[in-house]
Amino acid sequence: MFAPDEELAHWDSVLQEAQGAERLPALTALAWHLRQRDPARAAQLSAEIVPLLASLPAAEVTLLRARLQLIAAEPEWLRGELDAAQYHLEQALLLCEQAAPALPATAAACRADACWTLAWVSNDRGASAAGDSWLRQAAAAARAAADPVRIDVIDAASGICDAFGDWQAAQQRWNGRFDAELAGVAPIAAGWISDFFGTCAFQRSEYGRAIGHLMLSFETALATGQIRRAIIVATNIGNGFTSLNAHEAALEWMQRGLDLARPTGWPLSIGMCLMQTAETLRQLGQRDAAQSLLREALGTLSPLSGSRAYAVALEYQGDLALDLGNHAAALDSFTRLAARGDALRQNDFQSSARRGQAHALSHLARPADALAAAQAALALARDHGDASSQIAALNVLADIHARHELPGPALMMAPNAVLHYLQLALEIAATIEGYAVPGTLLDAAAREYAAIGDYERAYTISQRANAARDQTHSKEATNRAIAMQVQYQTERAQTEGEHHRQLAAAEAQRAEVLQQTSATLEHLSAIGQEITAHLDAAAVFRALDRHVHGLLDATHFSIFLLEPDGETLVCTFGIEAGKPVPSIRIPLSSPSANSARCVRERREILIELDEQGVTPHLIPGTLPTLSLLFAPLRVGERVLGAMTVQSLRAHSYGERERLIFRTLCAYGAIALDNARAYRQVAATQQQLLEKNLELEQAYKALEEVSLTDQLTGLRNRRFFLQNVDADVAMSLRGYETGQHRELTECDLQAPNDLVFFMVDLDHFKEVNDRYGHAAGDSILVQMQERLREVFRESDYVIRWGGEEFLVLARATHRDEAPGLAERMRRAVAERDFALPDGARLSKTCSIGFACFPFLPDQPRLLSWSQVVELADQGLYIAKRSGRNAWAALYSTGSTRAEGVFPRLMRQLDRAVTDGEVRLVSNLGGPLVLGGERRRVGLSSDLELG
Repeated sequence: MFAPDEELAHWDSVLQEAQGAERLPALTALAWHLRQRDPARAAQLSAEIVPLLASLPAAEVTLLRARLQLIAAEPEWLRGELDAAQYHLEQALLLCEQAAPALPATAAACRADACWTLAWVSNDRGASAAGDSWLRQAAAAARAAADPVRIDVIDAASGICDAFGDWQAAQQRWNGRFDAELAGVAPIAAGWISDFFGTCAFQRSEYGRAIGHLMLSFETALATGQIRRAIIVATNIGNGFTSLNAHEAALEWMQRGLDLARPTGWPLSIGMCLMQTAETLRQLGQRDAAQSLLREALGTLSPLSGSRAYAVALEYQGDLALDLGNHAAALDSFTRLAARGDALRQNDFQSSARRGQAHALSHLARPADALAAAQAALALARDHGDASSQIAALNVLADIHARHELPGPALMMAPNAVLHYLQLALEIAATIEGYAVPGTLLDAAAREYAAIGDYERAYTISQRANAARDQTHSKEATNRAIAMQVQYQTERAQTEGEHHRQLAAAEAQRAEVLQQTSATLEHLSAIGQEITAHLDAAAVFRALDRHVHGLLDATHFSIFLLEPDGETLVCTFGIEAGKPVPSIRIPLSSPSANSARCVRERREILIELDEQGVTPHLIPGTLPTLSLLFAPLRVGERVLGAMTVQSLRAHSYGERERLIFRTLCAYGAIALDNARAYRQVAATQQQLLEKNLELEQAYKALEEVSLTDQLTGLRNRRFFLQNVDADVAMSLRGYETGQHRELTECDLQAPNDLVFFMVDLDHFKEVNDRYGHAAGDSILVQMQERLREVFRESDYVIRWGGEEFLVLARATHRDEAPGLAERMRRAVAERDFALPDGARLSKTCSIGFACFPFLPDQPRLLSWSQVVELADQGLYIAKRSGRNAWAALYSTGSTRAEGVFPRLMRQLDRAVTDGEVRLVSNLGGPLVLGGERRRVGLSSDLELG
């Protein structure tokens, strides 16, 4: 089904050497395994295969034609061309059936691949029952082909699909099928099985464990050309990090998936990455960005509106609409989700959709409909035995009754309907092992008991709520720690793992060269991999002790390590006759200690005594041994210490035993050095994290100062220039959406305009000349307060220079601009300014504004900087026409695109007369259009040509 990159490189090299019909096997293998890696080359290789088929027997030709149909179908499926893909897959099945009598096993394998792809085509259509049926047929064909890899992969995929429907039933059905240790499983199958374990762990909310499994699945998918699977798993890993509140890591993984998906052009893959990124941004509170990505995701997924991914996007859109308070839009999303959930037969969508409908209906003042939807959600959750969904549905029912006057439920035992549902939720929560009752649920119950006067019970439940919040905070901290641990382990594996594996492999190679046919050395190689996998010194000691006693006659075994000063050896681990050896310190210069001598001389030392001999330099409290073997723990030219093994029998250590001990010492030295390096890296990383945090805080403080006007506290021109391009890009995306797809009602109502306001205090120089600069500064400070009263917190209010301010009203409708200008004018004209000496001074302002895009039908016609120039033009019209006024230039249906900016700047009066531009102002009399106007001077965009 799939192959690692190394095999493709081999087939490529074979293809370069082969001629004529000899090229067929390599051509076929490459075309098949490039179907996702490089679909264009796969098609090219398929075309080369066709002329060579004449040299083959009829049955083989039929099967190769079937395989070519599969190669053609897969890119069509991935591009969302499901009808074309299904046609080619059905043709492949017919050809497999024709070839089956002559080549039963090969035909069965080909049939398994066809059924496998048909399953995913069906899932993308939203026909999950058909998808399950095709997977069952694929599994049967794989078993008929006696192909263990295909059997494992298809069974694991079936388990994943089952887990999305009912993860508890899926675990019961499939857990016994797969070995959690993946012993003896082919790497390709191990990737899918890891995906199954990760999906189940995710459904159990064991996110750290899920990420660990999914990372193995991701690496396997990438290495074997399963690009779509790698994209899906990358987004699932991102979801895992999101659930652990590690949003930066989540966005990094989702971006990794999007980077894989974008070049392919596959709608499902791209749409899925976009929507998962949007959901993470929603949880971070970045709702505008989330809304934009969700719109793009739903547009991308629209050809696959029957898929599970489209249903997930609808759920995310509904949740976002609820966050934004757009309950009508939320109801629409959840209603569509309910239909998709019913079609997909996936109870997580069915229940959550109806809960969302109930929530939206309640806020839309439709309590009866809300109640019916919430009760439907509760019934679905009960039917599937989903306790968590039952609790959520009961919580919604309680909220509906709290918001509306409704009849109580039948058989109500509690004082009111709200408490009835909350008590049911708490009773169900008590039946779930390990379930942490949310503090919000307990708070709601406490409030209700307090409302009916049962203060004692309200107090008791309130105490439980506080404890639940503490537990939640502790769990969040644990989740963050898990996320950091997973991230660190990933980084460590990338930076250090390869080096350590090379060292272990080098020692294994050395052992093979010395004695290639020795079963003992093969065993040692496996032991070495185990020992060097540990990064904890205590674990290394235990592993060495276990294997030394398993391979050698070892009455005594101990490990001596050099202190950091390099002058002292310490017995850090020792076992004799099953009991610990007391820790001792030995000077490296000791003339009598064999361990010190071994380290000094950097060589192996063997001491043999007869039965009448006396063990030299016996450590107090240890047994007198007859065979003593010492070996240095060396990594390159560095000596870490020494290991010794000793026996009560004479002549226990011949050449074979010494080779074994020498090899164990080499592995032990590598592992202990890795453990020491790991501790140092961890300590250094902690220091770096602390220093980086300090630097980041200092940088943020400096950046904040550099972006802020020190007098008024408003943002300055530098801040504006750093941020305006992103808002312009968002506005352009909104206007250009209709060029790629049909606009929805939501698109048409979306506020995609930007309005640039230039605000200038009239006769401000007179204030400085008459009252002094302190009075002028005071008026400017009060001016920023009035600007902030009129404009939204999300708008950019900029001190542009002197007494002039620039305001960018973001994501708004251009028709609202005159109202904002009038409110700003009145906010200045109708309230006096207070001077430092207590005097009051009346001032007015003049305002000019213009909207971006200036010409909605051609949004890129004028740049934002040119629109600022038009706003400045409006400002000077207001000033020349009497001040205490506002004026704006709007495009009309008669506006000619070619040369419009120079005409408006040089021949404005003619443009107005010709109807090319519409002047809007609060002034009733004629406006003065002529006169000199200074230049804003933002960029080369302002050159008139």
